[in-house]
Amino acid sequence: MTTGTPRTEAVLRLPCLGPEPLGLDRALDAVRGYARATRWQRMRSPGEPEGHWIQLPAFGWARFDARPAAAGRDADVLLAEGLHGRLDRAGWHEVHDALGRLAPLTDALRERAAGRSLWELPDEELSVLGESGTVGALLRTLGRDAGPHAPHVLAALHHRHPDLVPHLTRTTRRALLPHLEEGDSGVEAVVHRDLRGNADAFAELEAAVAAAPDGARPTRLRLHDVLLWLTTTLRLAHAQDAGRRLREE
Repeated sequence: MTTGTPRTEAVLRLPCLGPEPLGLDRALDAVRGYARATRWQRMRSPGEPEGHWIQLPAFGWARFDARPAAAGRDADVLLAEGLHGRLDRAGWHEVHDALGRLAPLTDALRERAAGRSLWELPDEELSVLGESGTVGALLRTLGRDAGPHAPHVLAALHHRHPDLVPHLTRTTRRALLPHLEEGDSGVEAVVHRDLRGNADAFAELEAAVAAAPDGARPTRLRLHDVLLWLTTTLRLAHAQDAGRRLREE
């Protein structure tokens, strides 16, 4: 992912990442690093027992974000594996079945959103005061009922509905918990508040990423997830360093 986007002084103020604002330049470097950083892996085979080194993508961008929309639940599971790793036979069927079981709930979520993105929804949709039937209540139920392989399930649902269903893992969900406010329907309300409070900066970041030639067009909802995951897993500095080196090439 490369882009000639001018450097900017805009910042993201995301308490879930820490007390300091994140400059949009640094955020773009982190996303660039997430998209294009590589790692070395030693490969061996019966025909080449001495093995050889190859470079692989360090993160899930090429296997998930740059992939086109899936057609059918089998493809949904494969996409989720591209981000979270291979499942055994039982796990594969559990994710496949969960996607089918949650389809009516996902349909209800889309109907309630009425074509609006998560960040376009009013605050009442992510508040317990308006329940039941709100977007927040439906998202909370999705997370609760996703089953033992919830990250895979939510990854697949996010890829299908990239502007509405947040992709959250146990790690990122835990990082959002301290930022819940009274009346929030769940941690998805924190994501909603972050996106609305940083609308202009996220729009700029979204446009800069979309200008890259690799065809990936992640929404600001996915970009929030990437930045949060990099931070909570202590990979942000590595991704930023990689992105800065790629920018300077």
